Amino acid sequence: MKSAVEKLNDTRAKLSIEITFVELEPFMGQAYKTLGEKINVPGFRKGKVPAAMIDQRVGRGAVLDEAINLSLGQFYSEAKKEHSIFAIGRPQVDITELVDKEKVSFTVEVDVRPEITLPNFSELTITVDDVVVGDAEVDEQVDALRARFGTLTTVETKVEKGSFVTIDLVASANGTPLEGGTAKDISYEVGSNSMVDGLDDALIGLAAGESKRFSTTLVGMPEGETGDVDVTVKVVKHRELPPLDDAFAKLSSEFETLAELKADVATRLERVKNLEQGGDARDKLVELLVETLNVPLPAALIEDEVNHHLEGEGRLEDTVHREEVTAQTTKQLTYEIILDTIVSAEDVSVNENELTEYLVRQSQRYGMSPDQFIQEVSSNGQVSTMVSEVARAKALASVLGRVKVVTTSGKSIDLEALRPAVPAPAATAE
Repeated sequence: MKSAVEKLNDTRAKLSIEITFVELEPFMGQAYKTLGEKINVPGFRKGKVPAAMIDQRVGRGAVLDEAINLSLGQFYSEAKKEHSIFAIGRPQVDITELVDKEKVSFTVEVDVRPEITLPNFSELTITVDDVVVGDAEVDEQVDALRARFGTLTTVETKVEKGSFVTIDLVASANGTPLEGGTAKDISYEVGSNSMVDGLDDALIGLAAGESKRFSTTLVGMPEGETGDVDVTVKVVKHRELPPLDDAFAKLSSEFETLAELKADVATRLERVKNLEQGGDARDKLVELLVETLNVPLPAALIEDEVNHHLEGEGRLEDTVHREEVTAQTTKQLTYEIILDTIVSAEDVSVNENELTEYLVRQSQRYGMSPDQFIQEVSSNGQVSTMVSEVARAKALASVLGRVKVVTTSGKSIDLEALRPAVPAPAATAE
């Protein structure tokens, strides 16, 4: 295979590729097999029709077209690899010359990742907030712990925020109860806003045995329409919290005193906030790179992405939304180009264990088992996307380690020290 590359502009390139019929021969065999299975020739079983008979029936040109179409992907990939072309758009292929039994020449024009100049990361400084753990935050955590040890007692008072109630619900539309819209004996904490909108407001002030109807948006109803919900309070309960003293500390933890418990809570909160500093530094580094680096972008690719997005929403003619989506797409593409450039510059690779760990974490986010999530990713052809995401995260972590990170008060942050310690491998017997 012969190939050459021509840079058309900062974001577009043209590959010129020439292949011989010796190189095309394996694909000719595949083409004859594919076409032979599609035609019926008396006296021959499907798939067993001789090549000469296929040429006679469908024409030599049809066989050549099939073979070339089968081969384009492989030769295009080889040419991209040979010339270090990082394509980021759909290729446009043009067959420029076909000499039967001699050669095939074609060109491929494609949007490519532009060349950008990365900064010297060791000269960059990122500022993050100081870690401050307030008394109110500690008290909130301790109160949450107290709630776990609280007891619920039935009371005769009216419902207020923080009450625990047992309720019945009936949803209806235009006076007709909805199918599946009735629920009985539901336990609910008033003020948690964890069910339908408007429920908390409707409950407050009711007593056991009282009901109220309120309007709200219900699942399955047309956009902009509301339904009615009848709520009946059956039981009102109040949570009694244990006294906040040393006895509670002993009951709920390994500590002897309340002061020790609070000190431990403060230490844990500080550790969490320290880890958040690392995430904040990473996000600010990305922000800085996106805002300051000159990244040429292929306008046609952005327009295609925007049109595809708007078409999926049925909003192709919405000019205001188009501007919003264009801005989002532009920023996302800029981000991806910068991160992929760092991946190349840092020579980052992803091993099987790293990919598996990432897929397991993602499966938890989507509430799926790892096996189910991996199967879903594979069937949708998204494995390469996942590999890219892992590589980008590794590359960003690599350069972030060279960036100077300080707090607003001027304190230097050692990001490496914030990483969880990796336990040493267990010693094996000789």
